[in-house]
Parts: sequence; C-alpha cells; structure tokens
Amino acid sequence: MVPPRRPAVRPDATGEPAAHESGGRDHEAQAGVATPEPLQERLTGAASVVRSLEELDVDVVFGLPGGAVLPVYDPLLDSTKVRHILVRHEQGAGHAATGYAQATGRVGVCIATSGPGATNLVTPIADANMDSVPLVAITGQVGRSLLGTDGFQEADICGITMPITKHNFLVQDAEEIPSVIAAAFHLASTGRPGPVLVDIPKDILQADTTFRWPPEIQLPGYRPTARPHSGQIAAAADLITSARRPVLYIGGGVIKSGASAELLQLAELTGIPVVTTLMARGAFPDSHDQHLGMPGMHGTVAAVAAMQRSDVLIAIGTRFDDRVTGDLRTFAPGASVIHADIDPAEISKNRVADIPIVGDAKDVMRQLITAIEGIKSDGRVSDLFAWWAELDQLRESFPLGYEEPADGTLSPQYVLSRLGAISGPETIFTSGVGQHQMWAAQFINYENPRTWINSGGLGTMGFSVPAAMGAKAGMPDTTVWCIDGDGCFQMTNQELATCAIENIPIKVAVINNGNLGMVRQWQTLFYGERYSNTDLGTHKLRIPDFKLLAEAMGCVGLRCESKEDVDSTIEQAMQINDRPVVVDFVVGKDAQVWPMVAAGTGNDQIMAARNIRPLFDEE
Repeated sequence: MVPPRRPAVRPDATGEPAAHESGGRDHEAQAGVATPEPLQERLTGAASVVRSLEELDVDVVFGLPGGAVLPVYDPLLDSTKVRHILVRHEQGAGHAATGYAQATGRVGVCIATSGPGATNLVTPIADANMDSVPLVAITGQVGRSLLGTDGFQEADICGITMPITKHNFLVQDAEEIPSVIAAAFHLASTGRPGPVLVDIPKDILQADTTFRWPPEIQLPGYRPTARPHSGQIAAAADLITSARRPVLYIGGGVIKSGASAELLQLAELTGIPVVTTLMARGAFPDSHDQHLGMPGMHGTVAAVAAMQRSDVLIAIGTRFDDRVTGDLRTFAPGASVIHADIDPAEISKNRVADIPIVGDAKDVMRQLITAIEGIKSDGRVSDLFAWWAELDQLRESFPLGYEEPADGTLSPQYVLSRLGAISGPETIFTSGVGQHQMWAAQFINYENPRTWINSGGLGTMGFSVPAAMGAKAGMPDTTVWCIDGDGCFQMTNQELATCAIENIPIKVAVINNGNLGMVRQWQTLFYGERYSNTDLGTHKLRIPDFKLLAEAMGCVGLRCESKEDVDSTIEQAMQINDRPVVVDFVVGKDAQVWPMVAAGTGNDQIMAARNIRPLFDEE
C-alpha cells in the first residue's frame, strides 16, 4: 500500500516545525518511509477538494448537497476512495461526523451547502468544540461577486462559527484548496482537537486550478505543546508520592490522546483511586478495584466524596467543569491541584493549579511514571491504607442502586444494566442527553476507551441517533447501541432512514417514559411538581408509535413493557444485523437520577435520594 502524501508543515516564526499528531513526532520519517514524488495535475476547484480528501485517507463523509456545494458532488460521484453518506438533515451530518471521530479517533468530515445548509451545522460544530472532537466541516458559499449582497442562501458562516471553531477558513483562490484542507485536518487533529470549518465560494469550486500534493501548510504561531516541562513533572511526582489522600481526576483528554494504558500503569504504580468524568468513561476499566466511578452532579458518592476530601488532585485531560465541581468555591477545599492539559488556556481557568503542566496526556503520564518509579526505587512509598479504608467504607455504604417502581412499571435503570451486560464490553454506546444519558453512564460498565459517546459539554438533544450512525460507519464490525430518550429520539430519528438505505445497522434503545425526563425531574424537585410542558404523550397516546415509526423507516421495530421480557427483547435485537432495529422500552414516568448535587450547591450537598438530607452536610 502506498502511504498517503502527507502535507508538509512549514516552520513557524521561531524556526521550529509545528507539532504533528502526538508530540511533534514525524511517524513516517521514524519508520523510514520514503516520501512519494509530488503530485500535480489540472483540476477544477471542486475536484481539488475531493482529491485532497482522498490524499488525506478520508474514507467516509456525511453530507447533503445544495446549489453552492453542488460542484463538489460531481467529482465525488467518481471517487472510489471516499464514501458519501446522504443524511436527511445537515445536523445529522455533523453529529455523525462526531460519532465517527469519537469511535475511530480519526477526523470526522461533514459537507453542507451555503445558507441554511451551513447554519444547520452550527449545533454539531458547537457540540464538537465543547467536547474537543476533531471535525472538519466543508461548506459551499455563494460566489465571490455575491458576498455581502444578501444573495440567495448567503450566510456568513465563518463569522457565525468563529466563536465555536478551533479555526475557520474562507477560501479566496482555488490554488489554496489543497493547503487549506490539509491545514484544516492538521489543526483539527493536533494539540487540543476541535472543529475546523472550510467555506468555499461556488465560483472557486468551478474554477480551473492546478492541484498540487503534498501542499505546504503555513500556520505561523501554531505550536501545540505536547511534551511537558521536566521540572513540573518532577514537582508533580514529588507531591504525588507525599500525598495521603490523592485522587486521579481523569477527563476525556486521556481518551483523545490514546493514553488509557498509561493511566492504568500510573494508577497501579501509585495505588491512587481513579475517578472518570462523563467524557472519560471507559478510559479506566470500571471493573478495576481502584475505580471509584464518575464524579459530579450525578456521580457516585464515593467519587464525589473522595474529591472533596482529597489532599492532592491529579487532574489530567479535564477542565474542572461546573457539572463536576458544583459550587467552585467549596470544591475540594483541602486539595493541592496538579493540572495537566494539552490546552494551556484550561490551566487555572476555573481552579488555580498549584503545579500546572502543559502537555499531551500520554506524554505527561509516561514521564510521571518514570519519575515516580525513580522516587519509589529510593524507598519512598506512599501509605494509602487509611485513605482506602475510608473510601471502601463509602463504596459499601453508598453503592449505586435504584428502587423498582412501586406501580409495577419497567425500571429504566434495569433496562440499561441488562443492555450493558448482554451486549458486552466491546459494544459502542451512544447517548442523547437527559436522564437516560446519566443512567447509561451509571449502570453500564465501560471497560474500554471509545465505547461511550455522548454530548457532554453542550448537552445536545438529538445527538445519539446520528452519532451512532457515524460510529457504526467508522466501526462496521462493532455492535453500536444508540440509547435515547423519547424526547431526544424525536429530534433526529429521520436518520434511521439513512441507516436503513446505507446499510448501517445500528440498534436503538428508546427509554420511553412519556416526558422530557430530566426537565420533569427538576420540576419535581424545584418547581413544586408543576409539570409545565414536559408531557410528550408517547405513553398513553403512543404518538408517535415508535415501533411503527421504525418499520416505516425500513427498520425492525420491537416493544418491551415488562421486566420479564427485557433480556429476550435485547437478545432478539442483538441477532438482527442486516438492518437497523429500534426497541421501544416503555418505562415508568417517575424514575429519577440519583445521586444528585443540585445546581448551584457544593458537592458536600450530594443527596442519595429525594427528601434525604445532604450526606456530608454536617461536615
């Protein structure tokens, strides 16, 4: 196989090359792979777009054609390397690209036309930005002569997305297309990953140009720091080995850097308890005895209490999000903070770091392991016996659990725990946003990275179905379950038709409680049970009937309403692999997510259930 002709990254103003995927390593040079001869040919700008994607080894793009981007779709028809998946809505294209990226670790790609096509990508771009997902969005634009005239389907998508992209480009010359697209992929996938938008006017797509590959990329000033400072590593190792109540606070950056093996080694070397955020589920095995679970608003009591009582927090690839910290003024009051992140802007943004480390999570942990091994070889070993005794008591006293509904309805927590057990640890789960998301994070065990994909930072309803489609397109031999609520499912379920037509056999579990569950839970707790506009009517009225809707979309539709039928229904769905399957799990409307730290309160106020006083308030 001939290796792709990778773009050359020009040195920046300092004379040093910009970093590549992992700490500035040139993998091809290390492997002794000869650089292919430069490629040059005459093409249209649109064909140049497609050829650039081919040279970058893009295998799947998600999109929907329209006038301004139509020139791209003509040469795309002839491509034998790039598969285009025609979505039913551009939002689906963006979330599918995110699902693809999260599942595979590669850059996800979506395409849309100008105006409303491009603005329909705004939500998935914002979502990818919040969750640091490598995504490239290519949009058509009106011709240059119409820019600024309010022409038909004109929208300043670069201006609109400037706050929510890592960078964006408005192509001004067809000759720039290869270098701009190569730069977009480089920016999206290096440093802190994120979305990059490339907007191309229609007349540039139609123009004749010379396609040259590999192009030179000029990104002056862009030099992501991957290798941490040795002095900071030494200081962190010294603090870690002297701690008596340390906690490894692990975020999604560990998964992005492919550092799960290093995390396991670091945890076992030090014996320190591990908590994994919503975006880091699967970074550390749930079955491991050192794992305390997920911290935050709906985290385990042990994870939340451990952070509150810690004397040293080792935060890696995480950003001290408000859903983890609660009231920041009362978060982990006695802890010194070691904060390692690839993005220097995150260091001390919310919580001041005592030892800041800028670097890639994999490199940071590798160097920490070496430094700590050196300290241990000198006979200095931390005594965490008393700390673990305290944490084990918390785990035993406050395990995750739930009560069966008193009215005999189906428990959503039971459904998800059985779904995880029957599907197995290699399954990829995507989730929408709300109660079902939290239950899926709590009651499914995640043993491997990139098996849990959800919308964390932006909290985007409608994320799950298209994200599952993208994950399955990227990992066709892996079982992909979409976990959705009846509210989320009704926002983007049109992509089931895409899945059926494109032979993408995802499996969908609709946790159907008849209402907007998380909103209703807040109305129960904080609004005197005044349920304003949260009843969806999917229970009693069955509008829509999800089983019939699935069948209308070319999928298999199943329904489960009793505990006795849960296992057999899941097993039936698992055996259907020639088309998508949708299971309508009709569950009770009153189930709630516990534990809970109410918004605006501190983590010491965590409650195990409604009407129970905060567990640690007396302390």
